[in-house]
Amino acid sequence: MAVDPRHLLAGVLTVTMFVMLGHMIKRDHFDSVQPPVHETKRASENGLVSVTKGGDGPWKEDGLTLKPCWDKPALEEAGEVHGYVTFSLTNGPEYHVSQIADAVVVARHLRATLVLPDIRGSKPGDKRNFEDIYDVKKFITSLDGVVKVVKSQPSNVSSRNLAVVRVPNRVTENHIAEYVEPIFRTKGNLRLVTYFPSVNMKKTGEKTKTDSTACLAMFGTLEPQTEVLEVVNSMIDRLRTLSRKSNGQFVAVDLRVDILEKKSCHKNGGALGSKSCYNPQEVTLFLRKIGFNKDTTVYVTQSKWDSSLGALKDFFPKTYTKEAIMPMDKKDKFLNSGASEFEKVIDFYISSESDVFVPAISGLFYANVAGKRIASGRNQILVPANIPGSSATSADFISHYVSRKNHFAYSCFC
Repeated sequence: MAVDPRHLLAGVLTVTMFVMLGHMIKRDHFDSVQPPVHETKRASENGLVSVTKGGDGPWKEDGLTLKPCWDKPALEEAGEVHGYVTFSLTNGPEYHVSQIADAVVVARHLRATLVLPDIRGSKPGDKRNFEDIYDVKKFITSLDGVVKVVKSQPSNVSSRNLAVVRVPNRVTENHIAEYVEPIFRTKGNLRLVTYFPSVNMKKTGEKTKTDSTACLAMFGTLEPQTEVLEVVNSMIDRLRTLSRKSNGQFVAVDLRVDILEKKSCHKNGGALGSKSCYNPQEVTLFLRKIGFNKDTTVYVTQSKWDSSLGALKDFFPKTYTKEAIMPMDKKDKFLNSGASEFEKVIDFYISSESDVFVPAISGLFYANVAGKRIASGRNQILVPANIPGSSATSADFISHYVSRKNHFAYSCFC
């Protein structure tokens, strides 16, 4: 019996399509400088694979909450310099964490007084007080005995006698001594600006003199103020209520349309071996590949619904943005006011508290959410990547920050 060439061609194309789909989820440069080590055996040895929580899907138990293992550095009063360090928090909570750490490290080294920062948004004139977002009492109390903190800039310190000094993220003692201290001695007061030459949250080989101060500042000072925390908790409660079929567990995916567009991540294909982000279609394939089913509740960091999220919602009907689960009486202030800082803080803390976190976008948000999750034992940070074969499990995609314990948080908690 003769074979119709058209049928043969259709068969070849069908097989090719499935092969291409299998390769769409490629290893990206979230951690491309590292050799592949996402092995189930290693994950098991590190306590990353454990008894399931219940419900269908690759849900795992949380690990143990770690304890701070840094010594709270005492402030030496002798030879204290009476000067001030001022700074602003910018670009969202993932940057705030690092900016706070650098400012505290610099102020302590100089024995200067730290002025409570304001918060600047991405738009000109978008300025907020620290207490609009964060708990002031918590911040000042946590630094008691480490650096002196005042709530406002003294009247005798004006912008004219503030020297603006830029320091790299995770500034070192040597850098401060060589480039910052001479200016401070001359000028008396500084305005500090942290810049980010790279996203580097990996722990260093040896502990430095500034580690204890940086650990305290990064993990022990910032907490949302009461109203923000109540909104975050109410949204998390709502997500858990919607997740009855998975025992209240939900997945948080950092997937923001504006960033995906800038990185051209809405397009399939491209540089498959060096991806820095994944679009909704690829995230859907990834979650399906590792066993999440249609009953899985998915929270995405996109603020309001966008048609590009349709591929995700088609397979995971319980996919929600902030506008769908935020209390109605809070939307005007936290969602519709154009104050993006509120939205970013909400995303940061929901992503830190979710049962599973999937960073579809590489960068500082992923790195600093990972730090908070590591400290609280929430090790299920799954980075989209390609593991050959059809038997891949969630353990094969555990973030290198966890599988290799190479995040700076492991220098702070034990």
